[in-house]
Amino acid sequence: MEGKLLFTWMLLCLLLRQSAAQNPQPEGVLNCCEGDVLFLVDSSGSVSSYEHSRMLAFLSELLLPFSLGEEQVRVGLLQVGTKPRLEFGFDKYSTQSGLQGALTNVKPLRGDTNTVDALKMAKEWVLRPGAADGARAGLPRVLVWLTDGVKPGDVIGPMAELREEGVAVLVVSTGHGNYQVLRQVVSPAVEDHLYFVDIDDMSIITEDLRDAIIEIIRAERIHVRDISTNSATLHWRPVLSGLSGHYEILFSPVVTGGAGGAGGTGTSTSTLGTQYQKLRQSASSSTALLTGLKPDTTYTATLTPESNEQVFNTLSVTFTTKPEVMSPAVVTVSELQQNSIRVSWGPLQPETVTSYYIEYSALPRGKLNAVTVGPTQNSTLLRGLQPDTTYLVTVSARHASGKENAMSVKVCTQEVTPALADLQLTTVGSDSVQVDWKGSVAGLKGYWLTWESPQSSVPGQRSSLYLPPDSLSTRLNHLPPSARVCVSPIYRTARGDGLCCTAQFHSDALAYGYNS
Repeated sequence: MEGKLLFTWMLLCLLLRQSAAQNPQPEGVLNCCEGDVLFLVDSSGSVSSYEHSRMLAFLSELLLPFSLGEEQVRVGLLQVGTKPRLEFGFDKYSTQSGLQGALTNVKPLRGDTNTVDALKMAKEWVLRPGAADGARAGLPRVLVWLTDGVKPGDVIGPMAELREEGVAVLVVSTGHGNYQVLRQVVSPAVEDHLYFVDIDDMSIITEDLRDAIIEIIRAERIHVRDISTNSATLHWRPVLSGLSGHYEILFSPVVTGGAGGAGGTGTSTSTLGTQYQKLRQSASSSTALLTGLKPDTTYTATLTPESNEQVFNTLSVTFTTKPEVMSPAVVTVSELQQNSIRVSWGPLQPETVTSYYIEYSALPRGKLNAVTVGPTQNSTLLRGLQPDTTYLVTVSARHASGKENAMSVKVCTQEVTPALADLQLTTVGSDSVQVDWKGSVAGLKGYWLTWESPQSSVPGQRSSLYLPPDSLSTRLNHLPPSARVCVSPIYRTARGDGLCCTAQFHSDALAYGYNS
């Protein structure tokens, strides 16, 4: 018995070494992905030692091309038996040598096929983000179940819970599984995520299963930011950090079928045109400025990390530059007054604009006025306008190319607001009045109040009082009968027209004065 076990162990080691030696890393897999992949391997009593060794050899070949680590792919292995066991979690191995060595040391558990408890363990301990040694939040999670299909238990419910939490489920059955059950546990599409294969022919599905995993955990390692009409910035993960080498960048307008936007990524360079531009960046860099681009054009950019120490695949991205914006694209008005407004425009383009020409006239058929300003000026004050009048204002940019671009707006000047209105006298007692009025504070220096008796023939018996511009009321005491009260606005250079009212009393008082 011991000799048989020793033979099986030697066979497993030989298979794993052959797998590593005979299967070089497929092009386009290295540095492609970021996610957590948990393998659920049936090692119960229904699985022979030979079958178990073939499963592990299959995993060795399947995983060999992937870059492992915190910002790459992480792998865990959970075995199914009477008491399921986590052989290693996601944080355990960050190198292929460590992972491949661990696979050679995995022993079968035997016993019952307790897949349900294994799935509970996977859900609570391994695939739940935030759990100790668990999956990373925000990254794809994948469960790959390798089974002989013999009495797996009631797995449909637990698998459904994992899928609802965002875990992608793939299944490899070595030929004895119930198709109707297994097709219900895998994630769509069934034809991509469910495999039936003989234990001795597992290598024929290696590439297809690997591609299916890659489609789920493929990481966007290259993207474009700060896209303008003639430039863009390429960003990538610095995979050459700490290594010798450089990055080679090619970019050109797409030849056919380019994808718009800045989100298309992949490894194909088929759309790169023959008239491309080329850049070389150091191994420590992670960005490159792409210049000399044409407006409203779809480009393809490729990034190839070049190093003698490690092989990396070429990544590509497509993006579309912004349409050319010819000034003025925006015209606004502000500082609206009765006789003036300020008009502003943008964006400023002093490198292409020679001058701005502003025309304005009252609608519908007012006199046309115009003013010209330089290319670095983005506003001007239009004066001499009529109050409460609608004007059409047109701003034209004269470009050095000979083109002229214009934009118009309609604006209405402020109406004339009376400086003084609604003068009211309210009698208080037999010889006093409360004086109230409405006025406009803007531009006024104050108010001038005068009052006198219409029956008085004595010169100089007119009384007066100055009030500041924020005063809109006062009380006058000891007024003569039928006194005439007037309020006038005071401007900077003169006193304006006022309003007057007569105070009516039932009194014969002769003495009068004021008290503000």
